[in-house]
Amino acid sequence: MAQPFRIVFILYPRLTQLDFTGPYEVLARVPGVETVIASKDGGALKTEMGLTFADLIKLADVDRADMIMIPGGPGQTDAMLDPDFMAEVKRLGESAKYLTSVCTGSLILAAAGLLAGKRAGSHWAYRELLSNFGAVPDDARVVRDGNVITGGGVTAGIDIALTIAAELAGDDVAKMIQLAIEYAPAPPFNSGRPEIAEEKTVAAVKQLFSGFAQQRREAIERMVGGA
Repeated sequence: MAQPFRIVFILYPRLTQLDFTGPYEVLARVPGVETVIASKDGGALKTEMGLTFADLIKLADVDRADMIMIPGGPGQTDAMLDPDFMAEVKRLGESAKYLTSVCTGSLILAAAGLLAGKRAGSHWAYRELLSNFGAVPDDARVVRDGNVITGGGVTAGIDIALTIAAELAGDDVAKMIQLAIEYAPAPPFNSGRPEIAEEKTVAAVKQLFSGFAQQRREAIERMVGGA
């Protein structure tokens, strides 16, 4: 029998849980897919808002991945600066058929040297940082460049995953999954992107994220400067 198509979700402490669980909800439903949830140390892992995932596999114990999927979150910077974690990302990514991420997970792919010359998306507040690693920032909600599928922040993960589902199993299967999970967004406010949100809202969110943004910039400057 043919091996199932293996998607390895690469997690790290203080990730944003919906960056992971949104795509997982979609991709785990794709026929013929095997999902593996792994982190550097395995075992339990606490997310940004305190939710804990248990029984994770150690990345070093994962022998192969047809696709890697990396979520974003505040812990992305520390993960990016961890050489052991990054070595596993690079090992699995270099032989994977697809490289995928949500939100600032693309910064991890880029820092691992996997996105040079590729168009890539990220959360709008940090997207420009991709250029430090030779990637080309793209503001689309879902960004595809060859075997690289990335995109915007958090909720964009479901759109990214449905795009992947269509790639792996066809449009009809992806449409069935969308209906099965009743994914029909109808938000009460038209405030989901900085281009359409009120100026005061954009300013407030930028202030909220200012510490994370500065930390990421400084970390990337150290990485690139020391390369």
